[in-house]
Parts: sequence; C-alpha cells; structure tokens
Amino acid sequence: MTTPSTRDAGAGARATEHPALTPDGAYLTGHHAVITGGGHGIGAAIATELARLGARLTLLGRDVGALERHAAFLAAEHGSDVATSACDVTDPAAIADAFAAARARAGDPYVLVNNAGQAESARFAETPLELWHRMLAVNLTATFLCTQQVLPAMLAAGAGRVVNVASTAGLKGYSRMAAYCAAKHGVVGLTRALARETAKHGVTVNAVCPGYTDTHMARRAVSDLARARNVSPEEALTMITRVNPRGTLMQPDEIASAVAWLCSPSAAAVTGQAIAVAGGEVT
Repeated sequence: MTTPSTRDAGAGARATEHPALTPDGAYLTGHHAVITGGGHGIGAAIATELARLGARLTLLGRDVGALERHAAFLAAEHGSDVATSACDVTDPAAIADAFAAARARAGDPYVLVNNAGQAESARFAETPLELWHRMLAVNLTATFLCTQQVLPAMLAAGAGRVVNVASTAGLKGYSRMAAYCAAKHGVVGLTRALARETAKHGVTVNAVCPGYTDTHMARRAVSDLARARNVSPEEALTMITRVNPRGTLMQPDEIASAVAWLCSPSAAAVTGQAIAVAGGEVT
C-alpha cells in the first residue's frame, strides 16, 4: 500500500455524516471513497473527479503500477490523501484484507464505487463454462463482495453512497456477449434490490451504465469485432459507435461526472436507478 499525500493522514470524516455543500463545491471533503479498478480508464477518471471534490481515496486494482502512478498524479494535482492497494476482486480474502487496510487508514467509507470489470466475447454455443464463471466473478460477485464490506457501517451510520458501474449491457442485449450481459444485468438487479433495503437508512445504491467508452476495454472490443467480421479497425469502430445517436465513444470523464452527482447531497433522493450514459443508445 502507498499513501502519497500532502494532507493529514488521520481518520478524517466518518460515514456517520452526510457531506454538505461547501462554498468551493468540494462536498466530499474529508469523506473516504473506495474505488475498485481505480488505475485505468473509467475508474481513474472517477478517482480524479472525487479527488477534485475533496474525497480521501483508496484505489484498488490488480495493476499496482497504474494505481501508484494515478495516486501520485492525484496527490500532486489535487493535494489528495490517496492510498493504493493491490486487490484481485475475484478473491474474497484479498477483498477482505484490502478493505480492512482501507478502514484502518481512512475510516469507514462513505462512498464505494464498484468499477472493476472485464468483458469478453464469444458466441453463446462456444462460450466455455470457465468464461461464464469469470464474467460473473469479476463483474457481479465482486460487486456483491465489496458492497458487503462497506454496507454494515453505512447502515449503522445512516449515511453512504454505493455506485455500481454497470453497462448498457445491463439494460439490453448484445450478440456474442451473453456472459457479460448476464453479469451486468445481475449488477442492475442487485442495485435495485439493495436500494429497496437501504432507502430508509440514509444509504443510496445506484448504477451507472456506460455505453462504449474510450478505454482499453473498448479498444479491445474494436479489435475483436474487426477480427470476427474481417474488417478494418476503423470500420469496426464505426460499427460500434453507430449504435448510439451521438455516433461517438463516451469519454471516461462523462461517466465520472454522473458518479460524482450520485455522491452529491443533491442526489439524496435518487436510489435504485440504472442511469445510462450512452449518447442516446438506451431510451
């Protein structure tokens, strides 16, 4: 674990308090936020946005180098109190250890962003059981396990925000993506069920559902499609982006803005929602 920081490394604000609007708009000042998959793409953009809003951050992921580089950037750019922890979110013991360390350093999280995910494509008839299990483990079961780590304290405190980064694949179907779609539909279902349980306790649970976003995962999808359809990468990108009326890939900071709003005091009445950030693809 590393803690590049220019702030006090004390426990800071606990989940016992909802954030308040501040003159500078940094409504997460002193509040602890944990982000899985926080070193790349959407997760890194979310970390940047929550850092700008004053949050104390714990970034979890498998790519320790990327986590530490982004933590150093956040400390330099925003003066953030940010720590990193290597964590495979398919490993329950690793999750328990990472969250225990995060709580010991920065107190109970007020925000959990379940962002870590993985997408693989295959025709349904050619989908091996191992791929099926892997998609459920990293996209759905990890969300369940990480949320279990923070929810008891949130409920006891009467305050907290859980944001699950799902996908438009949690709202509609895509060919050759049965396992991924099943997992992300599961994330949306889990979000809605948990929101019903927690609504009276000051905790909100929501999902953000990005369309194809300009990340490594999207670039891999372009390559896979180009190979499967025997077309150029440029043609494959056009095929992917034409599914939404805007005709472009989403940008990671567009997803991050939606997450930040769901963590704000203004969104206190918003729970159980699956918000598409997809250029009009899902209406």
